[in-house]
Amino acid sequence: MRILIPLFPGVTALDAVGPYEVLRQLPDAEVHFPAAEPGVVLDGAGSLGLRADSTFGDFDGTDVLVVPGGPGARPAQRDAALLEWVGRMHAGARWTTSVCTGSLILGAAGLLRGLDATTHWAAIADLEAHGARYTEERVVVRGDVVTAAGVSSGIDMALTLAERLAGPVPARAAQLAIEYDPRPPFDSGSPSKAGPEVRAYAAERRRRRGDARTGGDGADRG
Repeated sequence: MRILIPLFPGVTALDAVGPYEVLRQLPDAEVHFPAAEPGVVLDGAGSLGLRADSTFGDFDGTDVLVVPGGPGARPAQRDAALLEWVGRMHAGARWTTSVCTGSLILGAAGLLRGLDATTHWAAIADLEAHGARYTEERVVVRGDVVTAAGVSSGIDMALTLAERLAGPVPARAAQLAIEYDPRPPFDSGSPSKAGPEVRAYAAERRRRRGDARTGGDGADRG
């Protein structure tokens, strides 16, 4: 079973690594991290590198496609070649999935039009601009397309997918292997729970990071 997790400059590392740690444990799983060119790809902060082991052109199809998000998923940064490749992989995939703003890549490739989908809370308008219907569900399964909300929800998505691919026992075993038993110290992991002070603080930090990346317009919120 081939699983492809594409990398691109400005990717959010956990979007890719979280699902990887779950899906790599499934029977006969063969996971690759393709990119435009093989080698190290820097994350959105420019301080962590993930190694691409192959190129997009090395593959003519896949069983599972997992598209991560990050600043590089935004229109100003993403590569048109990536969109074409995602559309081509989706055509023959059993499952096409996204994590966080990876849904914007699926949307830009024309894969979410008319579908319920989710994404990071700061990218709702961008998602809906691609014709998707935003839903607050953490993991949204619609046909052969699965979208997950912000960053950490990629693990939930991968466990949901693991059950469909291999059954409940391997999926639960994967959860046990990574000891995924979340008990966060705060209940502020979604806008509806965070409260106005925390939401305002988070939004201001995102605006400042966007200003630093875009030279002042704050447009890049990935």
